[in-house]
Amino acid sequence: MVSSVDRSEIAFFDLETTIPTRPEQPYAILEFGSILVCPKKLIELESFETLVRPHDLSLISASSVRANGITADAVVSAPTFSDIADRVYDILHGRVWAGHNILRFDCVRLREAYAQINRSPPEPKGTIDSLALLTQRFGRRAGDMKMASLAAYFGLGQQSHRSLDDVRMNFEVVKHCATVLFLESANPGEQIPIPIPSNEAMVEDSSSTTQSDAFTPQTEFLPSNEVSMASITVSSSSSVSPYFHGSHKIQILHRDIPLQIRCDSMRIRFGLSTKYLDHAGRPRLSFVVDANSSNLCDLLNTCDNITKRFMDSDRNSEWRPLVSRKPGFFDSPTIRLHLRTEDGDGSGWMTEIYKKESSSLSSLSIPQLVTSSRYDVAELDWLFRPGGFVDAYLCLDPYNYQQNAGIRLVAKKLVVHY
Repeated sequence: MVSSVDRSEIAFFDLETTIPTRPEQPYAILEFGSILVCPKKLIELESFETLVRPHDLSLISASSVRANGITADAVVSAPTFSDIADRVYDILHGRVWAGHNILRFDCVRLREAYAQINRSPPEPKGTIDSLALLTQRFGRRAGDMKMASLAAYFGLGQQSHRSLDDVRMNFEVVKHCATVLFLESANPGEQIPIPIPSNEAMVEDSSSTTQSDAFTPQTEFLPSNEVSMASITVSSSSSVSPYFHGSHKIQILHRDIPLQIRCDSMRIRFGLSTKYLDHAGRPRLSFVVDANSSNLCDLLNTCDNITKRFMDSDRNSEWRPLVSRKPGFFDSPTIRLHLRTEDGDGSGWMTEIYKKESSSLSSLSIPQLVTSSRYDVAELDWLFRPGGFVDAYLCLDPYNYQQNAGIRLVAKKLVVHY
C-alpha cells in the first residue's frame, strides 16, 4: 500500500458511467478504477477498482449496458459513491491525474458526483489528458485516436470498456507512444514503422496514407445530377438504430446500394448549431447551407416522399422535410447538414473535415485534413462562417424518434473553402 503522504505518483483513473437517454438526465458513475504509477520507473505501484451503485438504478439504460456491460443486477449490492468517496479522494487528491479524455469527461463527472453528496472534490496538482497530449504529439497516425484505435495500432488487444482494464491499457499506450517518439527524436524526419497486427477490428493505419490518398474522391458518392430518381428505393434491415423506433433501420438505396451524394460549393447560411442533443445528451452539431440547385431539391424531395410513404404506418410522428422553405423566402431553400457522431462511448464527432484555399481553382489542389474525430465546437466554429462554401459528402439517415421523423443529411466528409 502506497503511503498517503507520498503524492509523487501519477494517478491514472477511469470512470464507467450511465449514458443519459434524455437531455435533462444526469450521468451516474457505475465503476471507478485507478492505478498509481511511479513516474521514475514507470511501474504500477497500486490499483483500486470498484463497482458503484447509483441512487437510481433506472438510470442504467440499454445504451449504458451496450457501452460497458454493467447491468443493474451487477451493481445492486455495490457501494454507493458516498461509500467510496473517501478512498477516491485519498487516491487522487494532490497527485498528477492521467487518463484518456479525462478533462472533458471523467473530471467533470467526478466533480458532479462529489457535488451530489455535498463534498469538496479532490484536486490534482497537474493533469495529463492522453487524448489531447497524444493527438498533439503523436498525430493522427493511429486514426481517430480513440483508446481502442491506439491499442489496436500497437497490438495491445481490444478495449474492454471496464475501468481498471482501460486504465492499464491507457498506461501501456502512453508508454508505447513515448517510446516511438523517443526513437523518432533520435532520427529526425523519420517515422518509426509499427507492425500492424492482423485484427478485423483494427482501424486503418493512417501513417501509411499520403495526404492525396486520404482524400481521393470515392465513387460511392454520386453528384445529385447523376442520381436516377426512378432508381431510388427504401428498404429496412434488422440492425437496431437509437434514432429509430422498432427493430428495423430504414435505408435509402440507389440501384440497391445505399445512396450517398456529393454536393460541391454549398454556401453556408448559418454556422454551427449546438441547439439539438443526441440520445446521450451531447450537442449534435449541424449547420445550414443553401440548396444550390433545383436538381438537388428535386432529389431530396423525392427521397422524402418515398421514405415517408414507407414509414406511413406510424402516423404519430411529424415528418420534417429535408428542404426548408421559410415564409417569404420560397426561392431561397436551405438544408441542414449534420456532423457524424459516435454511437459507442460518445466522446466526440467523426466527420472528416478538410480545408482548401478558396483562391485555388486548380482541381489538383489537395485539401488539408483538419481533423477526423474528437474536437471541440470552438475549434471548428471559425471554419463554418456564414457566406463561406463547403463541398459535402453526405449519407442519408432516416429517423423516427420522439414523435419526429424525417431524414438527416449526415456529412462523412466536408471540404471547407477558406
